[in-house]
Amino acid sequence: MLATPLLLVLIMGVVQFALWQHAEHVADAVAQQGLAVGASKARPQPPAKPKARASSTSSAPACSWLPHHRHRTATTTTVVVTGHAISVFGLFSLPVKAVASGPTEDYSDPAQAP
Repeated sequence: MLATPLLLVLIMGVVQFALWQHAEHVADAVAQQGLAVGASKARPQPPAKPKARASSTSSAPACSWLPHHRHRTATTTTVVVTGHAISVFGLFSLPVKAVASGPTEDYSDPAQAP
């Protein structure tokens, strides 16, 4: 009599953990793609452009709950993705965060340098 509810809670806990792990992987993929798009100096783009391109590489529902922003300097580009995993229980939601950082690439032609 007590085993069935405990088994259901255990199964729901496993599903919640799987959803959280999936959200972590999606956040990491979005951050890596945003870094790949936003790190190049040769293709100057407004801040919204890398976000749109990073979002288009993953599924649409995933990016609706994973907002991200990019910080770019002359030497380093950093993309931070934050959000919450979908909750099975509805009582709490687990936070998701991924950070991708790398050198800002300069593909300009050295012959055109002043």
